[in-house]
Amino acid sequence: MPAVSTTLRMLSVSVIASLTVTGCQTLDDAGRALGHSDLVNDLAARMDGALTATWAAEYQLPGGRTASVAQTKTPLRSAYTWPDGKITVTQESVTRCETTAGRTACTVLPPELTAGKPSVLVWTEAEKRGLVTPPAVMGLLTDAALDPDAVITQSDTTVAGHHATCVDVKRSTGDFATCVTTEGVLGSFSGTLAGTATEVTLSRYTESVDPAAFDVPAGAGVVDRRTAAP
Repeated sequence: MPAVSTTLRMLSVSVIASLTVTGCQTLDDAGRALGHSDLVNDLAARMDGALTATWAAEYQLPGGRTASVAQTKTPLRSAYTWPDGKITVTQESVTRCETTAGRTACTVLPPELTAGKPSVLVWTEAEKRGLVTPPAVMGLLTDAALDPDAVITQSDTTVAGHHATCVDVKRSTGDFATCVTTEGVLGSFSGTLAGTATEVTLSRYTESVDPAAFDVPAGAGVVDRRTAAP
């Protein structure tokens, strides 16, 4: 989905120059001092780069629920599992699973072109279900960059044992706060998406991925709608 990648790259210096930003400068991984506009661009670059890396993460959702994300660079594949479903994108198929009344049904569909970023399709499907995704968070930052009255405060913290850069955004249309780890993984988000207040916090991150993360849930009913090869 090229539109998502375009969104991630929209945070140009010329646009962000209109921001009102507070807080001290931060340092990047090489120890360079970053200006405030560079800071937001750096967060976008981190998250965009993570779309092609190998990693797995677990998140705490509201109400004590959990979600997990897994993706690998070789082979290219990505999966997002949440309490009511799962989507898995590989070079061989797109698998969508829905859980209703304790029963899970999965549909296996033909693969879709992902331009080397299967997670983009995963995030798109997750957003349709109201879940927090990196592109959605970066979209909010883009909107803030276009708001001359937006105020952003930067800070640093540790999330699930990993260093993260955080921004607290104050806007007339709604405040939000988010953290991004050094690896480019969403560390946390608290705010409103699609009119619904929500939050998510990284609880575990690893650069090794269990292959089972891309399997259909145990006991699920499966319908394969791929066209058989002649």
